[in-house]
Amino acid sequence: MPPPGGDGPGPEEGSLRVRTVWISDLHLGTPGCQWAALLDFLKTVECDTLYLVGDIIDGWQLQRSWYWPQGHNDVVQKLLRKARKGTRVVFVPGNHDEFARKYLGLNFGGIEVVDEAVHRLADGRRLLVTHGDLFDGVIQCAAWLAHVGDRAYELTLKVNRHFNRLRARLGLPYWSLSKYLKLKVKRAVSFIGDFEEALAREARRRGLQGVVCGHIHHAELREIDGVLYANDGDWVESMTALVEHPDGRLEILDWSERATAARRAVRQAAAVPALR
Repeated sequence: MPPPGGDGPGPEEGSLRVRTVWISDLHLGTPGCQWAALLDFLKTVECDTLYLVGDIIDGWQLQRSWYWPQGHNDVVQKLLRKARKGTRVVFVPGNHDEFARKYLGLNFGGIEVVDEAVHRLADGRRLLVTHGDLFDGVIQCAAWLAHVGDRAYELTLKVNRHFNRLRARLGLPYWSLSKYLKLKVKRAVSFIGDFEEALAREARRRGLQGVVCGHIHHAELREIDGVLYANDGDWVESMTALVEHPDGRLEILDWSERATAARRAVRQAAAVPALR
Protein backbone atom coordinates (compact mmCIF):
# COMPACT_ATOMS: atom_id res chain seq x y z
CA MET A 1 0.00 0.00 0.00
CA PRO A 2 1.87 3.09 -1.20
CA PRO A 3 1.65 6.28 0.84
CA PRO A 4 -0.85 8.87 -0.34
CA GLY A 5 0.43 11.12 -3.09
CA GLY A 6 -0.89 14.20 -4.85
CA ASP A 7 -0.76 17.81 -3.85
CA GLY A 8 -3.65 17.73 -1.40
CA PRO A 9 -3.35 17.36 2.35
CA GLY A 10 -1.78 14.12 3.53
CA PRO A 11 -3.12 11.73 6.17
CA GLU A 12 -3.42 12.82 9.76
CA GLU A 13 -0.85 11.83 12.36
CA GLY A 14 -1.05 8.14 13.17
CA SER A 15 -3.54 7.47 10.36
CA LEU A 16 -1.73 4.38 9.04
CA ARG A 17 -1.79 1.50 11.53
CA VAL A 18 0.36 -1.60 11.10
CA ARG A 19 1.63 -4.33 13.40
CA THR A 20 5.38 -3.88 12.86
CA VAL A 21 7.75 -1.45 11.13
CA TRP A 22 11.38 -1.96 10.13
CA ILE A 23 13.55 1.00 9.11
CA SER A 24 17.31 1.23 8.73
CA ASP A 25 20.15 3.28 7.31
CA LEU A 26 18.80 6.65 8.42
CA HIS A 27 22.37 7.97 8.63
CA LEU A 28 21.51 10.73 11.07
CA GLY A 29 24.53 13.01 11.29
CA THR A 30 25.01 13.28 7.52
CA PRO A 31 23.69 15.83 4.98
CA GLY A 32 22.23 12.93 2.98
CA CYS A 33 19.71 11.95 5.65
CA GLN A 34 16.16 12.58 4.40
CA TRP A 35 15.00 13.59 7.86
CA ALA A 36 11.90 15.56 6.78
CA ALA A 37 10.43 12.61 4.88
CA LEU A 38 11.39 10.28 7.73
CA LEU A 39 9.71 12.49 10.31
CA ASP A 40 6.58 12.59 8.17
CA PHE A 41 6.65 8.78 7.99
CA LEU A 42 7.09 8.40 11.76
CA LYS A 43 4.19 10.79 12.40
CA THR A 44 1.88 9.04 9.94
CA VAL A 45 2.59 5.39 10.76
CA GLU A 46 1.77 3.78 14.12
CA CYS A 47 2.82 0.28 15.09
CA ASP A 48 3.16 -2.10 18.03
CA THR A 49 6.86 -2.75 17.37
CA LEU A 50 9.42 -0.59 15.60
CA TYR A 51 12.77 -2.10 14.64
CA LEU A 52 15.71 0.25 13.97
CA VAL A 53 17.83 -2.06 11.85
CA GLY A 54 21.22 -0.38 12.02
CA ASP A 55 23.10 2.67 10.71
CA ILE A 56 20.64 4.91 12.50
CA ILE A 57 23.38 7.35 13.53
CA ASP A 58 26.40 7.65 11.25
CA GLY A 59 29.33 7.50 13.67
CA TRP A 60 31.84 7.27 10.81
CA GLN A 61 30.74 10.64 9.41
CA LEU A 62 30.46 12.32 12.81
CA GLN A 63 34.04 11.32 13.63
CA ARG A 64 35.22 13.09 10.48
CA SER A 65 33.15 16.25 10.93
CA TRP A 66 30.24 17.16 13.16
CA TYR A 67 26.89 17.64 11.44
CA TRP A 68 23.71 17.57 13.50
CA PRO A 69 20.90 19.96 12.47
CA GLN A 70 17.68 20.41 14.44
CA GLY A 71 15.79 18.09 12.10
CA HIS A 72 17.96 15.17 13.20
CA ASN A 73 17.17 16.01 16.82
CA ASP A 74 13.48 16.00 15.92
CA VAL A 75 13.76 12.45 14.54
CA VAL A 76 15.46 11.20 17.72
CA GLN A 77 12.84 12.90 19.87
CA LYS A 78 10.05 11.33 17.81
CA LEU A 79 11.55 7.86 18.29
CA LEU A 80 11.82 8.42 22.05
CA ARG A 81 8.25 9.72 22.14
CA LYS A 82 6.99 6.59 20.40
CA ALA A 83 8.75 4.45 23.02
CA ARG A 84 7.21 6.50 25.84
CA LYS A 85 3.73 6.10 24.35
CA GLY A 86 3.91 2.31 24.30
CA THR A 87 5.56 1.32 21.02
CA ARG A 88 8.22 -1.31 21.54
CA VAL A 89 11.35 0.17 19.92
CA VAL A 90 14.24 -2.23 19.25
CA PHE A 91 17.62 -0.95 18.03
CA VAL A 92 19.92 -3.40 16.20
CA PRO A 93 23.21 -1.51 15.60
CA GLY A 94 25.01 -1.62 12.26
CA ASN A 95 28.56 -0.90 11.15
CA HIS A 96 28.13 2.91 11.06
CA ASP A 97 26.76 2.95 14.61
CA GLU A 98 28.83 0.02 15.87
CA PHE A 99 29.69 2.10 18.97
CA ALA A 100 26.21 1.13 20.25
CA ARG A 101 27.27 -2.54 20.35
CA LYS A 102 29.04 -1.68 23.62
CA TYR A 103 25.58 -1.26 25.18
CA LEU A 104 23.84 -4.48 24.13
CA GLY A 105 21.14 -5.50 26.57
CA LEU A 106 20.64 -1.98 27.88
CA ASN A 107 17.62 0.27 27.50
CA PHE A 108 17.86 3.97 26.65
CA GLY A 109 14.68 5.99 27.05
CA GLY A 110 12.61 2.90 26.32
CA ILE A 111 14.70 1.85 23.31
CA GLU A 112 16.15 -1.68 23.62
CA VAL A 113 19.66 -2.25 22.22
CA VAL A 114 20.22 -5.79 20.93
CA ASP A 115 22.75 -7.50 18.69
CA GLU A 116 19.99 -9.15 16.64
CA ALA A 117 16.39 -10.23 17.11
CA VAL A 118 13.93 -12.92 16.04
CA HIS A 119 10.52 -11.52 15.15
CA ARG A 120 7.40 -13.69 15.02
CA LEU A 121 4.88 -12.55 12.41
CA ALA A 122 1.15 -12.68 13.07
CA ASP A 123 0.92 -15.81 10.90
CA GLY A 124 3.59 -17.61 12.95
CA ARG A 125 6.63 -17.24 10.68
CA ARG A 126 9.85 -16.31 12.46
CA LEU A 127 12.32 -13.83 10.96
CA LEU A 128 15.91 -13.03 11.85
CA VAL A 129 16.41 -9.27 12.22
CA THR A 130 20.01 -8.11 11.67
CA HIS A 131 21.63 -5.11 10.04
CA GLY A 132 23.61 -7.30 7.65
CA ASP A 133 27.16 -5.93 7.90
CA LEU A 134 28.37 -9.18 9.50
CA PHE A 135 27.58 -10.89 6.17
CA ASP A 136 29.47 -8.31 4.11
CA GLY A 137 32.90 -9.64 3.16
CA VAL A 138 34.32 -6.16 2.58
CA ILE A 139 33.34 -5.00 6.08
CA GLN A 140 34.68 -8.14 7.72
CA CYS A 141 37.89 -8.67 5.73
CA ALA A 142 38.93 -5.21 4.55
CA ALA A 143 37.50 -2.56 6.86
CA TRP A 144 39.80 0.10 5.40
CA LEU A 145 38.26 -0.52 1.96
CA ALA A 146 34.80 -0.06 3.44
CA HIS A 147 35.83 3.38 4.73
CA VAL A 148 37.22 4.30 1.30
CA GLY A 149 33.95 3.17 -0.27
CA ASP A 150 32.04 5.24 2.27
CA ARG A 151 33.95 8.37 1.21
CA ALA A 152 33.20 7.65 -2.45
CA TYR A 153 29.52 7.09 -1.62
CA GLU A 154 29.44 10.38 0.29
CA LEU A 155 30.83 12.19 -2.78
CA THR A 156 28.24 10.52 -5.02
CA LEU A 157 25.46 11.67 -2.70
CA LYS A 158 26.81 15.22 -2.75
CA VAL A 159 26.75 15.29 -6.56
CA ASN A 160 23.30 13.71 -6.49
CA ARG A 161 21.91 16.40 -4.16
CA HIS A 162 22.90 19.17 -6.58
CA PHE A 163 21.47 17.22 -9.52
CA ASN A 164 18.16 16.65 -7.72
CA ARG A 165 17.81 20.32 -6.81
CA LEU A 166 17.70 21.00 -10.55
CA ARG A 167 15.22 18.14 -11.09
CA ALA A 168 13.03 19.54 -8.29
CA ARG A 169 12.90 22.96 -10.00
CA LEU A 170 11.69 21.18 -13.12
CA GLY A 171 9.03 19.34 -11.14
CA LEU A 172 10.74 15.97 -11.59
CA PRO A 173 10.90 13.31 -8.86
CA TYR A 174 14.02 12.35 -6.90
CA TRP A 175 16.49 10.17 -8.80
CA SER A 176 19.29 8.19 -7.19
CA LEU A 177 22.63 8.24 -8.99
CA SER A 178 24.25 5.74 -6.63
CA LYS A 179 21.36 3.28 -6.99
CA TYR A 180 21.63 3.58 -10.78
CA LEU A 181 25.38 2.93 -10.66
CA LYS A 182 25.02 -0.03 -8.28
CA LEU A 183 22.46 -1.71 -10.52
CA LYS A 184 24.46 -1.04 -13.69
CA VAL A 185 27.90 -2.13 -12.45
CA LYS A 186 28.17 -5.90 -12.80
CA ARG A 187 30.27 -6.42 -9.68
CA ALA A 188 27.88 -4.40 -7.54
CA VAL A 189 24.92 -6.44 -8.78
CA SER A 190 26.86 -9.63 -8.03
CA PHE A 191 27.70 -8.37 -4.51
CA ILE A 192 24.04 -7.64 -3.78
CA GLY A 193 23.06 -11.13 -4.92
CA ASP A 194 25.76 -12.80 -2.82
CA PHE A 195 24.78 -10.72 0.21
CA GLU A 196 21.11 -11.65 -0.08
CA GLU A 197 21.86 -15.35 -0.51
CA ALA A 198 24.25 -15.37 2.48
CA LEU A 199 21.56 -13.93 4.75
CA ALA A 200 18.93 -16.36 3.46
CA ARG A 201 21.29 -19.28 4.14
CA GLU A 202 21.87 -18.06 7.70
CA ALA A 203 18.13 -17.84 8.36
CA ARG A 204 17.66 -21.37 7.01
CA ARG A 205 20.58 -22.67 9.11
CA ARG A 206 18.84 -21.37 12.24
CA GLY A 207 15.53 -22.96 11.31
CA LEU A 208 13.86 -19.59 10.63
CA GLN A 209 11.51 -18.77 7.79
CA GLY A 210 13.10 -15.49 6.76
CA VAL A 211 15.39 -12.57 7.43
CA VAL A 212 15.01 -8.77 7.61
CA CYS A 213 18.08 -6.58 7.10
CA GLY A 214 19.34 -3.25 5.78
CA HIS A 215 22.95 -2.24 5.05
CA ILE A 216 23.04 -2.26 1.23
CA HIS A 217 20.44 0.52 0.69
CA HIS A 218 18.41 -1.69 -1.65
CA ALA A 219 14.83 -2.43 -0.64
CA GLU A 220 13.73 -5.94 -1.58
CA LEU A 221 11.08 -8.48 -0.65
CA ARG A 222 11.39 -11.91 -2.23
CA GLU A 223 11.97 -15.61 -1.61
CA ILE A 224 15.40 -17.20 -1.98
CA ASP A 225 15.21 -21.01 -2.10
CA GLY A 226 12.11 -21.01 0.07
CA VAL A 227 13.41 -18.45 2.58
CA LEU A 228 11.91 -14.97 2.79
CA TYR A 229 14.49 -12.22 2.23
CA ALA A 230 13.39 -8.70 3.18
CA ASN A 231 15.50 -5.55 3.04
CA ASP A 232 13.87 -2.35 4.30
CA GLY A 233 16.05 -0.05 2.15
CA ASP A 234 17.23 3.30 3.53
CA TRP A 235 16.37 6.94 4.30
CA VAL A 236 19.18 8.53 2.31
CA GLU A 237 18.03 7.70 -1.21
CA SER A 238 15.15 5.24 -1.32
CA MET A 239 13.01 6.51 1.58
CA THR A 240 11.54 3.05 2.13
CA ALA A 241 10.37 0.97 5.08
CA LEU A 242 9.17 -2.57 5.60
CA VAL A 243 5.86 -3.04 7.40
CA GLU A 244 3.87 -5.99 8.70
CA HIS A 245 0.09 -5.76 8.42
CA PRO A 246 -2.17 -7.25 11.13
CA ASP A 247 -2.53 -10.53 9.19
CA GLY A 248 1.26 -11.03 8.93
CA ARG A 249 1.53 -9.80 5.34
CA LEU A 250 4.73 -7.88 4.61
CA GLU A 251 5.02 -4.86 2.34
CA ILE A 252 7.65 -2.30 1.39
CA LEU A 253 6.37 1.27 1.68
CA ASP A 254 8.00 3.78 -0.67
CA TRP A 255 7.73 7.25 0.88
CA SER A 256 9.61 9.05 -1.91
CA GLU A 257 6.49 9.91 -3.92
CA ARG A 258 4.87 11.50 -0.88
CA ALA A 259 8.07 13.47 -0.16
CA THR A 260 8.19 14.71 -3.76
CA ALA A 261 4.53 15.76 -3.59
CA ALA A 262 5.17 17.65 -0.34
CA ARG A 263 8.10 19.55 -1.87
CA ARG A 264 6.00 20.38 -4.93
CA ALA A 265 3.22 21.74 -2.72
CA VAL A 266 5.70 23.95 -0.86
CA ARG A 267 7.07 25.35 -4.13
CA GLN A 268 3.58 26.02 -5.45
CA ALA A 269 2.60 27.80 -2.23
CA ALA A 270 5.73 29.95 -2.42
CA ALA A 271 4.92 30.89 -6.02
CA VAL A 272 1.47 32.24 -5.12
CA PRO A 273 1.74 36.00 -4.47
CA ALA A 274 0.65 37.02 -0.97
CA LEU A 275 -2.83 38.51 -0.75
CA ARG A 276 -2.91 42.17 0.21
